[in-house]
Amino acid sequence: MTMTIGKLSIICSAAVILCAGCSSVSAIRLPGRISDERTLLPNGWTLSPAGKSIPLGDLPLGIDIARTRGVAAVINSGYSDHSISLVDLRTQSIRQTVPVKLSWNGIEFSSDESELYISSGNDNGVLRYRFDADTLVFINRIELGKPYPADTVSPSGIAVAPNGRTLYVASKGSNALYRVNLMRDSVEQVLPLSHPAYTCRIDEPRHVIYVTLWGGASVAVIDERTFTLITTIPVGDHPSEMLLSDDGTRLYVVNSNHNTVSVIDCLSRSVIRTFSVSLSASNPNGSTPNSLALSHDQKTLYVANADNNALAVLDADSGAVRGFIPTGWYPTLVRAYGTTLLVANGKGESSKSNADKSYIGNILTGSLSFIPVPSGEEEQNIYTARVFENSPILHPSDWDDDSPIPNSRDKRSPITHVFYIIKENRTYDQVFGDKPEGNGDSSLTMFGREVTPNHHALTDEFVLLDNFYADAEVSADGHNWSMAAYATDYVEKTWPTFYGGGGGAYDFENEGIMSPSVGYIWDNCLRHNVTIRNYGEFLSEEESANRGRYIPNVAGLMNYSSAEFPGWDLNYPDRKRVSVWMKEFDRYERGDSLPQFSIIRLPNDHTAGTKKGGLSPRAMVADNDLALGMVVERISKSRYWKSSAIFVIEDDAQSGADHVDAHRTVALVVSPYTKRRYVDHTMYSTSSMLRTIELIFGLPPMSQFDAASTPMFFSFTSVPDTASYRLRPNLIDVNEHNALGAYGQDRMETMNLDREDAVPELEFNQIIWKSIMGVNSEMPMPVRSIYREQ
Repeated sequence: MTMTIGKLSIICSAAVILCAGCSSVSAIRLPGRISDERTLLPNGWTLSPAGKSIPLGDLPLGIDIARTRGVAAVINSGYSDHSISLVDLRTQSIRQTVPVKLSWNGIEFSSDESELYISSGNDNGVLRYRFDADTLVFINRIELGKPYPADTVSPSGIAVAPNGRTLYVASKGSNALYRVNLMRDSVEQVLPLSHPAYTCRIDEPRHVIYVTLWGGASVAVIDERTFTLITTIPVGDHPSEMLLSDDGTRLYVVNSNHNTVSVIDCLSRSVIRTFSVSLSASNPNGSTPNSLALSHDQKTLYVANADNNALAVLDADSGAVRGFIPTGWYPTLVRAYGTTLLVANGKGESSKSNADKSYIGNILTGSLSFIPVPSGEEEQNIYTARVFENSPILHPSDWDDDSPIPNSRDKRSPITHVFYIIKENRTYDQVFGDKPEGNGDSSLTMFGREVTPNHHALTDEFVLLDNFYADAEVSADGHNWSMAAYATDYVEKTWPTFYGGGGGAYDFENEGIMSPSVGYIWDNCLRHNVTIRNYGEFLSEEESANRGRYIPNVAGLMNYSSAEFPGWDLNYPDRKRVSVWMKEFDRYERGDSLPQFSIIRLPNDHTAGTKKGGLSPRAMVADNDLALGMVVERISKSRYWKSSAIFVIEDDAQSGADHVDAHRTVALVVSPYTKRRYVDHTMYSTSSMLRTIELIFGLPPMSQFDAASTPMFFSFTSVPDTASYRLRPNLIDVNEHNALGAYGQDRMETMNLDREDAVPELEFNQIIWKSIMGVNSEMPMPVRSIYREQ
């Protein structure tokens, strides 16, 4: 039975009304289990997954079902060890776990289900397995290129021809489609494509191959006989997974950067319908649909909305939304198996504390849900109501009319200048665990008051935020979340392999496939006539090395960035960065021409470890602290102070431990309009900070995450206090160097710190931990076996 749009609206309205009385936070909310069925995530969204689930490996990205055998094979391609999970669909349990060197996305059984093929990621090949007594046995590796970095192929989706003689492999690294002869296990032809490809599908009756051009907002149509490009069909942004209807007349394509599915008529090779899959038609981008399945009767389309933590249930013909089904965190895959839906959840069932010093890349493991298809309209409505209850975008906040944070776009804020300071990788407990008024654990504090006197003084005098969470896990997605309130499916699905040592390049602060469709906060500002200035964010180190000037990687910042202010460069002190900023600020103040929005990157609290001759971690964090204090003092003594707000955030919290959640991080708000000597326990996230900035300037949200977030209005007051801030001198020598023989020094000498996070982050973090907390203070390490032979 079909749920009408009217019934959907009634449920949505009921959810909003239910929340209306809860708009002011009266109780402290912490991420974690709320009840037996509900878990609060650090981003403010809630999970209550339907059905039964079993644990998988890290970041499941590909799945295929051998129906006659009653098994599903799932490929896990995340930060930790990669593997194939062979799932018994009758017992709903893991039958076999097969370690693999590297993998990514592509997985398919042969038509007779005797063999299995998987893409080997940056190892640049295809792995071939056969069934032996119902278990998988490795046969060989089909080479597409030499392993990274010798070659850059990065195979993604694959398709096996029904005759079993040919395999097609899409690639996101070399932007090509490979034709592989399975009789010889060798590449026959390579067809260059215009953009990185996500997957491919064979349309046997028409002798064509469809390839989703992940970075090109189109589907390539390839003649299978001549292996030439026939045409490309424009679809939405970031087309990823696709499927053919059983009758071969329709091709469904999910557009991950849009909230849509494109329906292609295979005869006319044109889009005949576009289905919306978001929770509400008015929602901005951010549902991130990335997988889809058709029911056995081909009448119902199920779409995995990764960032809504839900399946959208649609009429496969009209696109009418019948409702939603709650899933685990970041569902990456959905398949229909009889009356059961298989859903792979990329980040599992919850976030977690890492008080045991475990690395964030290791604690978010995937899961596989077995969800019975809703038996009727009543059960479907119950599921839909649960999804709406879980989704804060349907629960708008409300606050006082006289707040300096406007509660509507037609109101003006007395704050007209915003400074947005981006730092690197600290948890709350690492810095503020020693503050007794906050929810801290001093045993985890590494950079307390002695090392960070200005951070502590600012939270003493202004607001302490002890319930603030990074929306990101690492810097790759962190700089995207910090600048866009969103990280694309490309970013979310590629950073784990890179950080886990599986190859690839750090391309996450660039323009192209990694970018959200609506752009970043600077684009939002410029679209609405808010003047901007950028100091250090999204800069090209390669360009600066060649020219001696700092060049942005994105067109939107090209005319708005300081050419003298460096980006990621741990050899450049943060206090020196501030001196560059201060010269411009002095000039702006003399001419009363300060841009309304300034982005300032101060990255050295990341530290460079214990390498021989390098600055110690304490010295680098102390330098960062001093630089922050210099910025705040200068602004607070300027003509702009009475109309300014300074927002400070870490791009992520990956480099330390926290007893509440591995995402909890350091954040500050400093302004005449912030409350003085106040502890704000409200649950905020990266997107909350961005939403607060947007409200100050009257900007629309960029994604569902800033639209759904709680603005930081509890930290502000309508009565300003214009007393200036006094810089605290550093108590640690900012020129302190690592002692000879410091823990991990030999290993640090072999690490390449020229590119942010281009080293195994967990190993780097362990060295920092032991250098400060003592060699007997253990920070567990994972067993990473990417170099194991098959």
